[in-house]
This record gives sequence, structure tokens and C-alpha cells, in this order.
Amino acid sequence: MTPKHKVLSLRLSSQSYSSAKQTILDWAKSRKSAYVCFANVHMTIEAYDNPKFAEVVNGADLVCADGMPLAKAVKLLYGQKIDRVAGMDMFPDLIQAAHEEKLSIFLYGTTDVILQKIVEKINNEFPKAKVVGAVSPPFRTLSKEEEEGYIQQINDSDANMLFVALGCPKQEKWMAKHSKKINAVLLGVGGAFPVFVNDQKRAPEWMRKMSLEWFYRLIQDPKRLFKRYLYTNSKFLYLLCLQKLKLKKF
Repeated sequence: MTPKHKVLSLRLSSQSYSSAKQTILDWAKSRKSAYVCFANVHMTIEAYDNPKFAEVVNGADLVCADGMPLAKAVKLLYGQKIDRVAGMDMFPDLIQAAHEEKLSIFLYGTTDVILQKIVEKINNEFPKAKVVGAVSPPFRTLSKEEEEGYIQQINDSDANMLFVALGCPKQEKWMAKHSKKINAVLLGVGGAFPVFVNDQKRAPEWMRKMSLEWFYRLIQDPKRLFKRYLYTNSKFLYLLCLQKLKLKKF
């Protein structure tokens, strides 16, 4: 059993990047009904504010420290260095692995335009990674019949991996609700889809290493993200300090 570290309300895996990747591939090959969450500061605060959502994330078969702040938080609290296991890195790496091992993938989420670009890129650059389905569900609550129809479509495709990009917390709730009905490993990769096809730029590597990827996103979309980052980042730092002080008492 891989050790886990509690950061606020989340229990993060301490698996290395390569170990997490291999675990996911092993599940994919056996078509294990499992789901994987890539946790960042936003998800951590969402889970802290909503205990039911915390149960959703902690119920995942693997919870990775997507953001560098989470990895550094584990170091601060427990003195252990863990890898950052980011969905934006894992998505292209798993596509490459699917190409090498001839695994099939299904894409669920984002827009039809982005999905088409992803399928074209995979077909051109990773032709042995078979895309067996791509669905952009409506941006509304789905009926029971619609949900069952999509699940049937995914299972009929015989996919090894299902990449889900609905945004946090929607994608995590969707995976938790449906993972046991789907014969594949589900991965909530959030904004990895548009980055994969260069529709959105990702922060330079030096900013990622310095835990500044959030700032790069902020300057790209300040109107949408300013209030969210002001709240989540400030609250995360405050609560992290409280958790550190509590640990010192014991």
C-alpha cells in the first residue's frame, strides 16, 4: 500500500511520477474500473470547503499532487520530498505509452473543436494509440438516459483509458459517480486537452518549478481567475500554516 500524506482535507499519494504512470498503465491494461485525481490548490480548497467533495477525491484509487504547492506542502508538513505528478504532463506521456503499447483511449469533455484537434494530433503523431471515441457532452445536467448512453458507448469502445476534461469539481464528481460502471481507468486531466493541441499556452518550466504556474494562468485570464486565486491561494497558505502548527504540538 503506497503511503499517503494528508494536506488539509486531501490524502495525497507519495508515489513517484514514474511509479504513478506505471500504476495507471497496469490498470489500463487490465481495464480496472478505477479513477485518478490530480489535485492542485483549487481542488484542495474545494475539498476543504465541501466535505462531500473531499470524500469524492479521497475515494479515488490514486490522488496525485498535481500542483507544486501540494508537493512542497508535503515537504513542509512531513519532511518528505514527493514528485509533482501533473495531469498536463501525464496526459501526453500516457498518449505516448498508448502508442508504444497499442492501447486504446477515449476522450470525454471539452469542445468538439478541441476534440477534433486532439484526435488529429494523435492520429498523426501517435498512430498506434487508437482513439476509440471522443464525446463533448452538453454543458448542462444530463438526463439519466443520456448518462447511461455515454457509459454504454465508452464500454462498447473497449477503451483502456478514459480521459475526462470537465473541469474541477465536475470531472471528479463524474468519475466518482460512474467509475465502477466503466471498464477502464478514468483520469481527470482538466485543462490538459487545450494545452496538448497548443490552444492554450503552459507556463515555462522555470515558473512551474517555482510554484508560479497559477500566476502564469492568472495573467492570461485575470478577469476569470483573480478572485478565485485570491481566495484559494490565501486560504491554502493560512490553513497550511495552521496544520503545521498543529503537527508541531505532537
